[in-house]
Amino acid sequence: MGIDLPIIWAVIIAFGLMMYVVMDGFDLGIGILFPFVKDRNDRDCMVNTVAPVWDGNETWLVLGGAGLLAAFPLAYSFLLSALYLPLVLMLAGLIWRGVAFEFRFKADEEHKWFWDHAFAWGSYIATFFQGVALGAVINGFKVEGPSYIGGAFDWLTPFSLFTGLGLLVAYALLGSTWLIMKTEGDLQRRMIELARPITLTLLGVIVVVSIWTPLTHADVAARWFTFPNLIFFSPVPILVLAASLGILHFLKRETHSTPFLLALALLFLGYSGLGISMWPNIIPPDVSIRAAAGPPQSLGFALVGALFIVPIILTYTAWSYYVFRGKVKVGDGYH
Repeated sequence: MGIDLPIIWAVIIAFGLMMYVVMDGFDLGIGILFPFVKDRNDRDCMVNTVAPVWDGNETWLVLGGAGLLAAFPLAYSFLLSALYLPLVLMLAGLIWRGVAFEFRFKADEEHKWFWDHAFAWGSYIATFFQGVALGAVINGFKVEGPSYIGGAFDWLTPFSLFTGLGLLVAYALLGSTWLIMKTEGDLQRRMIELARPITLTLLGVIVVVSIWTPLTHADVAARWFTFPNLIFFSPVPILVLAASLGILHFLKRETHSTPFLLALALLFLGYSGLGISMWPNIIPPDVSIRAAAGPPQSLGFALVGALFIVPIILTYTAWSYYVFRGKVKVGDGYH
C-alpha cells in the first residue's frame, strides 16, 4: 500500500492551523481584553506575558498557508479568490497590532493611549475576519471546474458575521484563562471575573452555531447525523458541556492552569466538529482533498521539507515556553 500523500498533507495543514488558533488565540485574546482593563501597568503586564513568544506563534499561520499552496494549489486559488477581502483585512489587523505591540512600549505619555487602542483594534480586526473567513468556508463557495465563480462579497453573510463575533469570544476566553495562569493579584482576579461570563457566552455561541449549521447546510447535517460519523461526533457535545462546566468550576479554586487547559480543549472540540463537517472536502460543498491536491511528485518533494521543519518549529516553540514559564508580575519589563 502506497503513502496517501493528500491525506498526510491535509493532516499537516490541519495541525498547523490548529496550532495557530491555539497559540495565537490567547495572544489575540489579550488585545481583545484591553478595553476591559484600564490600568496601564496591568496592560503592560498583560502584554509582557506574551512578549517573548508572540511573533513566533504566527509561524504556524505561515506554515498552514505555505503548505496549502504547495499541496493543494487548487484550494489555495479558490480561497484567495473567494476570501481576498477578509484575508487582507485580517493581515492588516495582524500587522497593525504587531506595530502597536512594539511602539506602545516606546511611545511618550501623549501617544501611549493611541498605541494601546491600536493594539486592541488590530486584535479585534484580525480575530473578527478570521472568524468571518471560517464562516464563509463552512457556507461553501460557488465553483465551476477549476475556477471560483462567486462574487467579491459572497463571504459577507449573517452566518459568517456571527462566526466572526463568536471567534472574538473564543479568543477572549483563551486570553483571560492564559492571564489567570500567568499573572497574580488584582489583574488575575479581574481575569477570573471576566472569564465566567465569557465562558457562558462562548457556550451559547457554540449552541447557536451547532443548530444553525445543520439547519442551513443539508450536506453538513448528513455528515453529522449519518453513520459512522454520528458515532464519532456524538461525544463532542457532551465533552463541550463538560469542559465549559469544568472551566466555571476551576475558576473558583486556586488551580490557575486548569481553566486554560480546558479552554484549549473546548477550542479543539470545536475544531474537530469543523473537521467532521467538511470531511472529505477541503473546499465545501464538493471539492475533495484528492481533487484539489497537486501532483504526487510535488507533494512528495514538499513533504520532505515539512517533515524536517515541523519538528524544528515544535522544538524551539516548546523551548521558548519552557524558558519563559512562570508568573509575570506587574513591573516586569519588556525591552
